[in-house]
Amino acid sequence: MTCIVRLLEEPRVKDPVLIEGLPGIGFVANIAAMHIIRELGARRFAVITSSSFQDFAMTVEGGGIRTPINELYYCANRYIILYGNTQANTNTGQYELCWRVLELAKRYGCRLVLTMGGYRRERVRERRRVFCAATSEELLKEAKKLCDGVIAGNIYGAAGLLLGLGKLMGMEGVCFLGETPGYYPDAKAAMEVLKVVSKFLGMEIDLSRLEQAAVVTEDMLKGLLAKTREKERFPRPR
Repeated sequence: MTCIVRLLEEPRVKDPVLIEGLPGIGFVANIAAMHIIRELGARRFAVITSSSFQDFAMTVEGGGIRTPINELYYCANRYIILYGNTQANTNTGQYELCWRVLELAKRYGCRLVLTMGGYRRERVRERRRVFCAATSEELLKEAKKLCDGVIAGNIYGAAGLLLGLGKLMGMEGVCFLGETPGYYPDAKAAMEVLKVVSKFLGMEIDLSRLEQAAVVTEDMLKGLLAKTREKERFPRPR
């Protein structure tokens, strides 16, 4: 397996926090990370490619091509953000990817890893609840003050692996998951997770645009559900 990290510039950060924002359940982490990148004017400083990424290319508007990729951004002199359009497809690839990212973050003085994601639920509340887990009792105590409970069960993918490997490398770690049905991009869950993350880190960030996106997403979902129910009530004759 091959995982290549290409540096574009040296990030200007001091005692940074690594924030994970890769796609997963409900795209919660992905949406939250992109909002941080846009609102805080983050700069891309590294591009990561791996032979374990998904084997396809995505078309973009106008017929262009975008390949599976991960990127690292920095902003506010404090945050390093892992963002991308894929995770690795194999266990070996996931370990290699996370290890390389952690090595680079530690090189710049990172001592805390924060991961995000969706917590799949069949039924969710209007205000998505946020749950947490941490690698130390002290960190968990601080996280629980901001959350609705602790995570029960496994944390899959990069959101979990970064915490475990980070602990082996001497870093502390905390995870925040927002409840979501998981079958559509859940901006509402991403907003609730980012509310907690911003309080936990003391991050000053405007959430108004994310709140608007959450309203649009919910309206679209309600429209789709209404159409589905209508088709179930009045099926087309064969």
